[in-house]
Amino acid sequence: MIKVMLAEDMHMVRGALVALLNLEPDIEVVAEVSSGMDVLATATKHRPHVAVIDIDMPGKDGLTAAAELHDRLPGIRTLILTGIDRPGTLRRALAAKVSGFVLKGAPPAELADAIRQVAAGHRVVDSNLALVALDTAECPLTDREIQVLRLTAEGLEVAEIAAEVFLSPGTVRNYLTMIINKLNAKNRVDAIRIANAAGWL
Repeated sequence: MIKVMLAEDMHMVRGALVALLNLEPDIEVVAEVSSGMDVLATATKHRPHVAVIDIDMPGKDGLTAAAELHDRLPGIRTLILTGIDRPGTLRRALAAKVSGFVLKGAPPAELADAIRQVAAGHRVVDSNLALVALDTAECPLTDREIQVLRLTAEGLEVAEIAAEVFLSPGTVRNYLTMIINKLNAKNRVDAIRIANAAGWL
């Protein structure tokens, strides 16, 4: 029996997925959470074989939670579930060492099959998305630049970002200038739009 933990913040979606997965003869949902903050503690308690994690979670996003699971509980395989089919998102998921990446629009049988493959040690990625990702340019931004841009997208001012990432306001402004130049953006808002569209944030 494959033990699964499901992390999904939308209650109706989570309930439907739990019901569908529990109909499978070889899959049992042993735990469910609605926040990214609860993923590690719940996985530590229940020790599932596979953690199915929604990419957009409150408190802590799914990729951050998946990366933490990989670091702290490497025996647990992670499968990212998302409605976002941007190639940059796939690249971020693979960088977080996830075992699989499945679109929410996929049929339930496809999710169940992905869980089986991931539990068996295979990596599962939507084939169409994988082809697009291969044809898409790498993100030109560094991890620090992405962090600064993400905080900007959340509405933080330069001084607040500086305090958050332990940099001077001048350094944060320099990062923002480099980001705008690298993305050929008109301004910060345009840089956020470009990075979001590519799935880099």
